[in-house]
Amino acid sequence: MGTVLKVAALILGLSQASTAGDCSEKTVAMLGDSLVHGFGLSPEDGLVPALQRWLDGEGACAKLINAGVSGDTTAGGLARIDWSLTQDVDALVVGLGGNDLLRGIWPEFTRSNLSGILEAASAKELPVLMVGLEAPSNFGPEFKAEFESIFPELAEEFDVLLYPRFFEALESDLSRDEARRQYMQPDGLHPNASGVELIANSLGPYLMDLLARVD
Repeated sequence: MGTVLKVAALILGLSQASTAGDCSEKTVAMLGDSLVHGFGLSPEDGLVPALQRWLDGEGACAKLINAGVSGDTTAGGLARIDWSLTQDVDALVVGLGGNDLLRGIWPEFTRSNLSGILEAASAKELPVLMVGLEAPSNFGPEFKAEFESIFPELAEEFDVLLYPRFFEALESDLSRDEARRQYMQPDGLHPNASGVELIANSLGPYLMDLLARVD
């Protein structure tokens, strides 16, 4: 019986090794601001490491690159998109717009910058996942509506995937005030480690869809 078990273990090991060898790792650049970079968190608690753990748990053969820069606007993302899309990048996640909101940048400029980023990715035939944001109401209803329309409209125009709202996972079962207390850092702008885990669990399946678009 012991011999049979040893043979079975050997066969299983060879099978797993063959599967691992057949896996072609896909590299995904996550272009963003402090929400992507992991502001205020230890390195292992940021969004990119959390998503990497989620993908690893699903058996996805993928490597995420943290291309988040704290304080970056969509203009900053556009300025660095060409050198962010290195030859080894197979897909792109775009998580920008929050600092445009904080600075009150007109939505038309945000739209133009994001369009330029998507054009750069399209020129390289890279699949893209856009992460949308909800605008506050303090700039008025017209600003809010125009800003929030940017993401679904560009996603349709460029035929890219869309995760509608970055913070959506934090508000599914809680009031906004309660979600802020439980899942946000004291600044009220960035998720804490628990919040990041919720966002990663919600965003993860969209990343799997993105990987499925890689040739």
